[in-house]
Amino acid sequence: MFSSPRVLFICVHNSGRSQMCEAFLKHYAGDRFDAQSAGLEPGELNPLVVEAMAEIGLDISQNKTKSVFDIWKSGELFQYVIAVCDAESAEKCPIFPGPTTRLHWSFPDPSKVTGKYEQKLQRVRDIRDEIAAKIQDWLASLSVEQPA
Repeated sequence: MFSSPRVLFICVHNSGRSQMCEAFLKHYAGDRFDAQSAGLEPGELNPLVVEAMAEIGLDISQNKTKSVFDIWKSGELFQYVIAVCDAESAEKCPIFPGPTTRLHWSFPDPSKVTGKYEQKLQRVRDIRDEIAAKIQDWLASLSVEQPA
């Protein structure tokens, strides 16, 4: 049914968390997964997120934000739909058709960090590193369940 498992990461604005998840999955898993991201209310890419990702060699500056509802209406099928926002926002995500595994990984919202510029950038780096670790752990757990 699927050539590569399809994964959709969803957050509120598709400006930070879901973009980082998509980039890390592509980075760590290569073409073993088809990763996408979208938002409930797509906004603009968060410049702090773009900078934090660039620091580790991942350029997301040309990414576009997408609406989860446009993807849902297209009828695309995903094996995994992963909400990376808070629980209240995750409940607003549409139910995708087909054999989909829904997961919820709550990460702090980079758009809500406060402080001076360097403090905000450091907090976004921390969120970035949390997301990287979660993606690596998730991939490791899948390789145990489904040998490649």
